[in-house]
Amino acid sequence: MKYVIGIILVFMAFGCMSTPKNLGVKSGKLSPLKSSPNGVSSQTDQVKKQVKPLVLDIPVSDAKQIIKDACNDYGRHEIMKESEDYLYTVFITGIMRYRDDVEFYFDAENKVIHYRSQSRIGYSDMGLNRKRYNTLAEFYYKNK
Repeated sequence: MKYVIGIILVFMAFGCMSTPKNLGVKSGKLSPLKSSPNGVSSQTDQVKKQVKPLVLDIPVSDAKQIIKDACNDYGRHEIMKESEDYLYTVFITGIMRYRDDVEFYFDAENKVIHYRSQSRIGYSDMGLNRKRYNTLAEFYYKNK
């Protein structure tokens, strides 16, 4: 029994560490959320998972720096990919060290910053992805 639990923990650890393959912006859209309630997005049709895009009324480079500062202030994250209109960072939870993939799409044409945050494993996130969005959004609006 103890070996079975160990094997399960190893598979969970590898699943938690492997980067999802479907991330990024395709045709102006971030990836759809999974069906589980452990994510939020400004581009989802799933009402319970919706968050508002951030207003982009400053230069993209300035907005991106504020978002990066917000992520640094929040802590426990690593920037994985960055381009002119995109930022992908992984946040690591405190106790269980789960990884949550967080993406920002700086849509200059529509003057918004789209947001997507999804836990890699598990079913529920106990509202953490929404709380993180609220914290990052508050920092962004206070500092722009």
